[in-house]
Amino acid sequence: MQHLQYTIKTPISASGIGLHSGKEVKIDLYPAEKNTGIIFRRIDISPPVEIYVTPDKVGETALCTTLVEKDIKISTIEHLMSAIFGMGIDNLRIDINSSEVPILDGSASIFIFLLQSAGIKVLDEPKKFVRILKEIEVKRDNGSWAKLSPYEGFKLTFKIEFDYLKKNEDREFSVDFTSTSYLKEMSRARTFGFLKDAEYLKQKNLALGGSVNNAVIIDDDKGVINDGGLRYQNELVKHKVLDAVGDLFVLKYPIIGLFQGYKSGHALNNLLLRKLLNEADAWETVSFNMQSQLPINYINSKVS
Repeated sequence: MQHLQYTIKTPISASGIGLHSGKEVKIDLYPAEKNTGIIFRRIDISPPVEIYVTPDKVGETALCTTLVEKDIKISTIEHLMSAIFGMGIDNLRIDINSSEVPILDGSASIFIFLLQSAGIKVLDEPKKFVRILKEIEVKRDNGSWAKLSPYEGFKLTFKIEFDYLKKNEDREFSVDFTSTSYLKEMSRARTFGFLKDAEYLKQKNLALGGSVNNAVIIDDDKGVINDGGLRYQNELVKHKVLDAVGDLFVLKYPIIGLFQGYKSGHALNNLLLRKLLNEADAWETVSFNMQSQLPINYINSKVS
C-alpha cells in the first residue's frame, strides 16, 4: 500500500479583491478525481474555459504568476497554489469569475483555512512526486539565479537584496519541509511593496487593489507602515519562499529536492521548471509505500 492522493471533501467558496485588478472576485473550490491535478476554470466566459496548471501554461510573470490559454488569463495564482501544496492536496477544481485570484490578506493563511474547512478526502491512487536527480540552474544578467539539486526531502533556501533590509537574517531564509510545518513557518507571510512604487504601478494598471489590508507596505523613511508591523521578523524573504513553493507546484507534482534562489521571482522559477522538464535525465516520478514516511511534512489534517 502506498501513500495516496488527496482532494477536498466538500466544495467551499471565498470572495475578495484582486491585488492588481482591484475588482471583486469569487472563487469556488471543488473536489476533483484522482490524477486530475489542479484545474482553474473561468466561469465568467461562455462556455467556461479550463486551464490545467502546468509550467507551459504560465504565460506571464510580471509581479505574479499568470496562466494563459490563448487570450484567456488567470493571474496571481501563486499564493493559492502554495496553500494547496502545504495541505498536500493533489487534485482540485477552482472556478473563478474573473481574471485574477483574490489576494485576501496577501498570504496563504486564509486559503489554508478554507482548505481545512473543506476537509481532506483520500483518493484510491498513489501520490506522485518528482525527485530531482541532477542539478539544474537558470540565471539572469542581473545576477539573479534559481537552482534545483538532489535532496531527499523538500528544502528551500532564498536570499533577497533590498536597501531597506540591513541584517542578513532578514535577507535570508531556509526551510526544510521534511520536518518543518508550512503552517507555522511561512503560511502567514504577506506579499509586500514599497510606497514609492505605488503610483507608478497604478499608472500601469497594477496593484490597483493593494493596501495595508493585503500587503506589507514599506516607506523608505518610516519603514513598515502597517499597524502591528511584520508578522515575522523576516516576513519579506519568507513570502518570497511562499511564492516559490506555489510557483514550483505548478509542476503538478511536489518536488523532492533542494531549491535555492537568489533574487529569483516568478519568471526565473518558471524558467527553472521548463528547463527541468526538458532534461529527462534530471528527474524521475516516484511514489512511497505506507511503511516509509513521506519526504514532505504536510499540514496535519483530518482525512477520510
